[in-house]
Formats: sequence, structure tokens, C-alpha cells
Amino acid sequence: MDKIWWNEQWMGWPVGIEYSQSSAIDNAHRLEGKLLLIVGEMDRNVDPSATFQLADRLIKAGKYFDMLYVPGADHGVPGRYAQLKLLLFFVRNILEQAPPN
Repeated sequence: MDKIWWNEQWMGWPVGIEYSQSSAIDNAHRLEGKLLLIVGEMDRNVDPSATFQLADRLIKAGKYFDMLYVPGADHGVPGRYAQLKLLLFFVRNILEQAPPN
């Protein structure tokens, strides 16, 4: 279960097999390409534990990924530091260039 309480609130309980089939956590082993996870400590939309569950599954599946944990931040791309990390990730992995200092 990768959304903790979200399922019960919006989908009812128990959730059907289609939830597992579309779960990033249950399908982490299928990941291809580059991934950057950014999680805010105070995220009230997606519980940070869900991001850590995904990271755990990715590690167990032998998948490489980058992750940024932002103390005190809420949902979204939290703050200038996270925005810079996101920009640098795209420069390295989409443009395949070395970012400037």
C-alpha cells in the first residue's frame, strides 16, 4: 500500500487488484531510465513514508536513483535548493551536459 490513508478515503477498502497493478511501489522493479525522488519532510499530500517505501523497493530491485529529502518542506518542489537539484538532474540526464558551477 503506497498511499497509506489515501486509498480508504477515496477508493474505499479493500482496494482492488488494479491499485496494485498501477502502484509505483509494487512495480518499482520495472523502472527504466533515470529517476529523482524529492520528498518534503512535512508533506501532507503524500506521506513521506510512501516515498521511502518506493526507495526501499528500488534498492531491493537493484535500481539506481537519486533522492533528496527536504527538512521542513511540504508537497511540491520545495524551495530553491530542491529547484536547483531538479534543474541539475535534468541538465545531466536530459541534455546530457555537465552543469555549470
